[in-house]
Amino acid sequence: MQVSNAFQTFAKEAPEVHKAWMEAIQKLDAASALDKKTEELAYIAVMAAVKLESGLPFHVQMAKAHGATREEIISSVLTGLPAVGNTVIHSLPIALSAYDGEGL
Repeated sequence: MQVSNAFQTFAKEAPEVHKAWMEAIQKLDAASALDKKTEELAYIAVMAAVKLESGLPFHVQMAKAHGATREEIISSVLTGLPAVGNTVIHSLPIALSAYDGEGL
């Protein structure tokens, strides 16, 4: 899975903070009532809405590994369209490139 340069730098330059962050993420993941595919699709929607595009390839690949279809990735990215407007469409080519295995 492709991890963004920003996240790799975070892990390298602040290992203790990274460790604490990862522990929190694991606890939140364990507490979620969502199945893994739905959780990843929801996360992709949030990332697109807040323009956190660097993490999209990783989470698209995770969603795909849990059975998400290309159409579900598209719908996930576009979920925020009514709430935040067309800003989410900037994430679409990034997400689809990751899904299709391009540029990895």
